[in-house]
Amino acid sequence: MNSPKAALLSVLGRSETPQRETLRHARARTKPVGRRQELRPRLVLASASPRRLMLLSQVGVNPDALRPASIDETPKRGEMPRSLVTRLARAKAEAARDLIANDKDIAEAYVLAADTVVSSGRNIFGKPKSVEEALATLQKLSGRSHRVYTGLCLITPDDRVRLKVIDTRVRFKRLSKEEMQSYLASREWRGKAGGYAIQGLAGCFVQKLVGSYTNVVGLPLTEVVGMLVAEGFPIHFNWLKAGEAEPE
Repeated sequence: MNSPKAALLSVLGRSETPQRETLRHARARTKPVGRRQELRPRLVLASASPRRLMLLSQVGVNPDALRPASIDETPKRGEMPRSLVTRLARAKAEAARDLIANDKDIAEAYVLAADTVVSSGRNIFGKPKSVEEALATLQKLSGRSHRVYTGLCLITPDDRVRLKVIDTRVRFKRLSKEEMQSYLASREWRGKAGGYAIQGLAGCFVQKLVGSYTNVVGLPLTEVVGMLVAEGFPIHFNWLKAGEAEPE
């Protein structure tokens, strides 16, 4: 027989209003028929980053919707870069999935999210919030190697979660005071993990790169395409369509 305390906890744990099933869950349980059967798979990107959109477009992927998620990106005490980007990418993807769960046009879409940080030693660098923070970051990266980590999270229409972390090693030349001041004045550092954009002016800072270049730009394309194809998203079909549209 249950104790009075256990019985009380059981009652308190019950929800007075049962959680309603979302349109996404309902569609995941049913086989597509009619118009739904004819629709191509949809993709939602949990980001509004122009760089990520540009990179996806490069491989023939154009998201059907953008659902950037506003989450707290502060690292937990003692959190390592791999754990951080994995946690944040998943949080962004799940937040975007919840936003579309009852949207009749994209409820059953694939959801893709990414999070990128730069790490040097024990330091983790996200996006600088001020010019002073950007300067401090450049000073720590100058003349040293650092790593760029991107966490990827793909949620399939039936809510299976796929996670991957990409790691690229980058070495900067030693930056002069004038170079750092001029770069900060360009304002290119804003909104960039580690306070720089390798595809922009900061490309001339890089002495060596080992790993994925597109990872440093903002989205590792080899791994993203591999994840999507493995989960049945028809990327290569778009390539065939592009070839058919090309004039002879």
